[in-house]
Amino acid sequence: MITFRTNMGDFSVELDFDKAPNTANNFLQYARDGFYNGTIFHRVIDGFMVQGGGMDSDMNQKTGRAPIENEADNGLKNEIGTLAMARTGDPHSASSQFFVNVADNSFLNHSGKNTQGWGYAVFAKVTDGMDVINKIKSVSTGTRSGHQDVPQDGIEITATVISDAYAEK
Repeated sequence: MITFRTNMGDFSVELDFDKAPNTANNFLQYARDGFYNGTIFHRVIDGFMVQGGGMDSDMNQKTGRAPIENEADNGLKNEIGTLAMARTGDPHSASSQFFVNVADNSFLNHSGKNTQGWGYAVFAKVTDGMDVINKIKSVSTGTRSGHQDVPQDGIEITATVISDAYAEK
C-alpha cells in the first residue's frame, strides 16, 4: 500500500499489479521518487472526482516521465474509491496525474480501442481514508491560473509512505 499524507488527513491505496501492471509500476515509481510530495489536488469536482499528482502549490506543472500506454481495457471500472490515470485527449498520454473517483463514472470506462472509447485506466483503489477523499471533494473551488475547479484552500500531498510489501515490486 501507499499512504498519502495530506494537510486534510491521510488516505491509503492498493495498486492492482495483476490487471494494470504498467500503470501500477509507473505510479509506484513516482511515489518512490517522492514526485507526489508537494503536489496538490488541483481539480476537485464533487459528484465526479478529485485530481492531483502533477501541479505544485503555485499551479506550476511538474515535469514527469514519458507517457505510458493506456491499460483501460483491463476490466477495472471507474467506481467510487478507485484511482485512474488522468490524461489529455490522446488515450496514451498519462504520466503522473491521477484522480480518485468519488462517483461511479461508467462513462470513463473502456469501450473500444479508438479515440472515443479508450477510457481512463483504473489501477488502484482507496483502502483506507475514503473519509479524507470525501472531505476533499466537498471543498470550495474556483478559478486560478486559468484552471477551473481549483480548491480555494490548497490541498497538498505532504508525504508519501510506501509499505514494505511494495519494497520488493
